[in-house]
Amino acid sequence: MSERWSWVPHLWGLLTPVITVAGLVAGGWWMASGIVLLLVVYPFIDLALGTSSNTHPLQEGKAHNVIVHLHAIGVLVVVATLFWRLSLDGITVMSLLGMISAGLNNGASGIVAAHELGHRKPKSASWWLARLTLFSVIYAHFTTEHNHTHHRHWARDRDPTSSPWGRSVYAHVLMTVPKQVRGALAARPEDTKRVFVVEGAFIAGLALIAFPLAAGFVVQAIAAVYLLEFVNYLQHHGLRRHDDERPNATHAWESRHRLSRWTLMELPLHPSHHLKSSTRYERLDVHNESPQLPYGYYVMFWLAHVPPVFGRMLKKQATAAGIAVQTQA
Repeated sequence: MSERWSWVPHLWGLLTPVITVAGLVAGGWWMASGIVLLLVVYPFIDLALGTSSNTHPLQEGKAHNVIVHLHAIGVLVVVATLFWRLSLDGITVMSLLGMISAGLNNGASGIVAAHELGHRKPKSASWWLARLTLFSVIYAHFTTEHNHTHHRHWARDRDPTSSPWGRSVYAHVLMTVPKQVRGALAARPEDTKRVFVVEGAFIAGLALIAFPLAAGFVVQAIAAVYLLEFVNYLQHHGLRRHDDERPNATHAWESRHRLSRWTLMELPLHPSHHLKSSTRYERLDVHNESPQLPYGYYVMFWLAHVPPVFGRMLKKQATAAGIAVQTQA
């Protein structure tokens, strides 16, 4: 595809919030649509479409910029639609499926967009939209921790989002969330405390209006944050660098699988993002020296939840790339 039209495949990612909203509006078992799309349909499509090393690092990104903002706005629409559905149905098995669908969208579509916009100019409209998107999943401190801790210490033992070899995704999520809270408090204590107070007040306000609204808001946030932390777990797993070692492209996993790249705004080209965090997603490039994930993010989600299989597979890939996978002391 020519550089002029390279933004078109990224429209595919907007199908996620559209399907999620449509399922919530339709009600009933349709509210599971987001779950089925992301966790059942997309893994097969990701396998079928294979990989591509084509990038356009010098392209003009106006259309890409619109797309990432639509993803962020989509989170607000999904949350509002979820509130509307819960006001009608209350808490049921089917509305619980709707909460999880909303959360998966807000993790796969929303937090990925917030990550991208959080690297834009501080206090700009895009930056504030990122904070609002993260507030919608009770994770507004992410921008602070991510920009001040993760991008400084990625793949080091001190980075709470980089998982050492042998740690399961289950253990990682339980460990990383409180560590990131402490990291954000250490980096920007006043701002982070203010965020927590506002988030707590918002949840309390929802509970006073109607308990199902507060419950739905928290459940979708848990699903979104879990998906985010799975991605963090995947991106640097087992790839360690010493405190005095300069970062390079071997310290992050790369995936060139088309569907993952298109729907997740090139997030799988993660080494390129870390080497220059201000680079917009449409201008990220591939790095042949990076260890390659055997599958796209949608397939890796399932494999990561079978730790022995996941561990053997990534060790094989790292060895093929000439990288020694180190166990944390």
